[in-house]
Amino acid sequence: MPRPPILINRLDAERIQRLIDNASEKDAETAEALELELERGEVVEPEDIPNDIASMNSRVMFMDLKHNKQLTRTLVYPHALANTEDGISILAPIGAALLGLKVGNIIDWPLPGGEKVELRIDEILWQPEAAKQFHR
Repeated sequence: MPRPPILINRLDAERIQRLIDNASEKDAETAEALELELERGEVVEPEDIPNDIASMNSRVMFMDLKHNKQLTRTLVYPHALANTEDGISILAPIGAALLGLKVGNIIDWPLPGGEKVELRIDEILWQPEAAKQFHR
């Protein structure tokens, strides 16, 4: 299944690139996959992100289609995990998979160990761009 197009806000892309550049060895596999996503994604100004896109700090409801399980997570930078109750790091495989997807998109994403997960974005419950928080 081809990966759906993704849209990333410029500030998120710059911050994520810094994370990738400084990733630890344990995060190297996800960082590499995330870098490929940044390369294929369309980068736009934060003000130009539609409210149905999973951006950084968005609270996303999604379905793990392989396990038929609906989850809600907030996509965060690693340093914010401790302060975010339902946070998932952008450097976690599922966090990386969510970035830039639109409601309704389905993506196959590799997990450590060779497994794959299939995720569908069902709803963006909160998004900084929609709340006019462009520099979060």
